[in-house]
Amino acid sequence: MLFPVYWMINVSLTPQQDMRKDPPDLLPLHPTFSGYRSVVRDQLPNLGTSLLIGLGTVALTLVLAAPAGYALAKLRPRGAGALGLLLLVAQMIPGIVMAMGFYGIFLNLGIMDTWWGLVIADSTIAVPFGVMIFAAFMSGIPEELISAARIDGANVWRTFTSVVLPVSRNAVVTVSLFSFLWAWSDFVFANTLDGGGGMRPITLGIYKYIGNNNQEWNAIMATAVVASVPAAVLLVLAQRYVAAGVTAGAVKD
Repeated sequence: MLFPVYWMINVSLTPQQDMRKDPPDLLPLHPTFSGYRSVVRDQLPNLGTSLLIGLGTVALTLVLAAPAGYALAKLRPRGAGALGLLLLVAQMIPGIVMAMGFYGIFLNLGIMDTWWGLVIADSTIAVPFGVMIFAAFMSGIPEELISAARIDGANVWRTFTSVVLPVSRNAVVTVSLFSFLWAWSDFVFANTLDGGGGMRPITLGIYKYIGNNNQEWNAIMATAVVASVPAAVLLVLAQRYVAAGVTAGAVKD
């Protein structure tokens, strides 16, 4: 499982003239950092754009998914079952189908090639997942805790923000992490909604290196290595919260 990661690092340090060597070197015997210099020269703005899109997707997803999950778990509105089914169906729609719909909408609205347009598009994948995670987690919060808040005079919104949300830390971290990773690694929406402007995410930055007659594999792999660092760090830091967040609500007392 880890061999592709190792090979990505190996190729990122391999000189261009040794790319087609047969058999290939299992270790970079003559390492070069030209690919990483290309990252610093060409890709830093793209990394910044991806970071902006990722954080924006996290913020929009939490704002929409957390209250919706609380409503499904504790307020039980009419039609909650049908809404839960629609959320599951939304997860099954291929991304390319949604991308084509977004292309027509964004073109008519004149918002192609905008970072916040990609935030909206990426959130359509993250929000249904986030609602289901929040609903599963919040359904396990004791009713006595919510009743105590209501007895103290808290309304529904105050109960949600001051009681339910603070104890839902694991769910918040889980939804935030997956939302960021989906936005960070998105290529379908980014490529479809790209209007040729200057603000491009890192996935399109990597794609720029691939051409019919020129494939800068060490630059491609070096960019992939650098782009993998934020995701790897977040996964390491948040793994115990994610493990608790995705299993919450699976077992009832």
